[in-house]
Amino acid sequence: MKSIFLCGFMGCGKTTVGRLLAKRLGREFIDMDKYIEEKENMTVSQIFEENGEDYFRDIEHQVCIELSEKENLIVATGGGALTYKRNVEKVQKNASVLFLSVPVKVISKRLKNDTIRPLLQREDKEQAIIELYNKRLPLYTDAATIIVDGSQNPNSVVNLIVSSMGLKAKKNR
Repeated sequence: MKSIFLCGFMGCGKTTVGRLLAKRLGREFIDMDKYIEEKENMTVSQIFEENGEDYFRDIEHQVCIELSEKENLIVATGGGALTYKRNVEKVQKNASVLFLSVPVKVISKRLKNDTIRPLLQREDKEQAIIELYNKRLPLYTDAATIIVDGSQNPNSVVNLIVSSMGLKAKKNR
């Protein structure tokens, strides 16, 4: 069965929804940023700080290739992963891409106290969110096989995904 890659802006719920979806479908869940952190033995913030964003994006590209070649995964991509054409092309070849669409006002509220995302560590955090969101939104839409409203509670979002993709939940034994 094809893997499902969740994309969307930081704070849209990719990890939370991804974990629940994987459990519901009986699939393995991978958080791409955590996967990269384990491979590199440092946090995403440390990678950005020590090696720069270009280095991080190259690792991210290799991980997109690696994970897209596997089946039955639910992958929560990093917020920027599927804003790069080279990653989208690799992932779309073998997997479904699901965009969790959440309005920027909701995102801003969710991220207002964030201290870990490197691209948001600025004085004008809300402005940074709005600018980056507006830049990325059309890229997420273009990358997506399917778009789901991610602004609801996580279980409702999982229900939407399962029904809109015609997926079969794993039966409890």
